[in-house]
Amino acid sequence: MLGLTVVIYALQLILENALGGQDWLTAFGARSNEWIRAGEIWRLITPVFLHASPPHLLFNMYALYVLGTGLELNFGHGRFFCLYFLGAFSGNVLSFFFSSDNSYSVGASTAIFGLVAAEGIFLFQNRKWFGRHVRRGIGNIIFIVVINLFIGLTPGIDNWGHIGGLLGGLIFTSLAGPLFNIAGEPPAVRLVDGRTFRDTIIGAATVITIFGALAVWGMISA
Repeated sequence: MLGLTVVIYALQLILENALGGQDWLTAFGARSNEWIRAGEIWRLITPVFLHASPPHLLFNMYALYVLGTGLELNFGHGRFFCLYFLGAFSGNVLSFFFSSDNSYSVGASTAIFGLVAAEGIFLFQNRKWFGRHVRRGIGNIIFIVVINLFIGLTPGIDNWGHIGGLLGGLIFTSLAGPLFNIAGEPPAVRLVDGRTFRDTIIGAATVITIFGALAVWGMISA
């Protein structure tokens, strides 16, 4: 995702400089309530690939690298892929539902907040394997979330997107995140994940159902 997001941003810059005269963020798929209500529901996902400036891109990609490396190792590629895009979807849906009609937003922070929530739930659900470090880790995560949501009160930051991403990551990881248990007999003891593919389907379906219903409600109640 990191490489693809950087490539898309480079393409965005090339088109803006070469052609100009158009709102390329909206054209590429920014979260625009007006266009979502017109039927362009893919805008509930595509903003995760778009960024408004180089610092915006660098901050989110750094966060993706720091959080994503360990999570992808524990979740596996497929489940991490689901987590990332479910966070983006839930964040953009909540932003769509609560934001004004003329607002729009871009950025991977919806998905990043989903990863933050996933890290906290993962630590809590597997706390017996991490010992005393769990409390400190979860405390740090809560601190990061609170500080970022406080910063998100600044105009121009999509806090609803952040909250939605948190909720999506929390729900999915609670239902489908890794649950490690001991398997085998000494000396061949190992940790294995007790979750199944069915759990991933249930977790993803739950997030899609909840936030899909919220998106439909937002579209028909306009």
